[in-house]
Amino acid sequence: MKSMRPVPARPNINALFGDVRVVRSKQRARHILVTGGAGFLGSHLCERLLKAGHTVICVDNFSTGLERNIRHLRNFERFSVIRHDVVDPIDIEVDEIYNLACPASPPHYQADPVHTMKTCVLGALNLLELAARTGARIFQASTSEIYGDPLVHPQVENYWGNVNSFGPRSCYDEGKRSAETLFFDFHKQHHVEIKVARIFNTYGPNMRPDDGRVVSNFIVQALKGQDITLYGDGSQTRSFCFVNDLVDGFQQLMATDPSFTGPVNLGNPGEFTILQLAEQVIQLTGSRSKTIHKPLPTDDPRQRRPDISLAQRELGWQPMVPLSVGLEKTIAYFDRLLAEEAHELAETA
Repeated sequence: MKSMRPVPARPNINALFGDVRVVRSKQRARHILVTGGAGFLGSHLCERLLKAGHTVICVDNFSTGLERNIRHLRNFERFSVIRHDVVDPIDIEVDEIYNLACPASPPHYQADPVHTMKTCVLGALNLLELAARTGARIFQASTSEIYGDPLVHPQVENYWGNVNSFGPRSCYDEGKRSAETLFFDFHKQHHVEIKVARIFNTYGPNMRPDDGRVVSNFIVQALKGQDITLYGDGSQTRSFCFVNDLVDGFQQLMATDPSFTGPVNLGNPGEFTILQLAEQVIQLTGSRSKTIHKPLPTDDPRQRRPDISLAQRELGWQPMVPLSVGLEKTIAYFDRLLAEEAHELAETA
């Protein structure tokens, strides 16, 4: 199928790391495009795919993605990077596409809400057109924010949500909802093979210290001995999935029969209050931090927990890492990162 609108010349895949060759594996390995590949989730996915023997092309505009997340992947000759924003079309020959491009934390996606909406909608459109032209199977990293401040608990995939179309979170929530619409319309109209995952709160190494999400906020504050900021009374709930479990879900969804499109919830159904999370972080870090309370942000969901029955049945997937174990690994990562940053500051002082 021909592309449905013009695309620019193929970008230079060595734009970031110099002369990095892209070679075809002798073992039926696939050429896989990962947008947002230098981000938290994308960097873990790139590494997993490379270790499985695939050729991986990471696309990122580095607005929130970090070069350090993928620096070690330069050792793979089958890894290359394109510095590119998905709001602009891209033309490259691939077998699979994982679309993870978009800031996911409220401070980052609210910083430029118009560009966030463009990333969700135009990014999805550009990549779907690429998939239609190449015949690639395409994965959409959708979100539990699809459900807004839910009136159904736990959230199931056939729940349509309770979303504010013009609040401070709307650029992300409605952007992702629109992207899902595009995915399903391309599937129906152009027979593109799609996989749509609705991702619930995920945490782990490679998160940014300034990410603005609750796990990274609490850990960084605890390690620095600062007060831990709770919004509201801390009784709102979230479910926290360790990144390794989530990437397992990505791959298992991508491997399903073409007839299974999703959407499918991917997250850990264990439910904790934000206060319980803060108490665990303080205990695991040995911090003397105290908790302080600030007003609850507008449209902040009161409850968030996935029903993963569909993922269990269709993917044979469920998360395996307990919150305490995942937090220990994430704390160790941030501890090393903060120590490195402190050492760099000392050297430049």
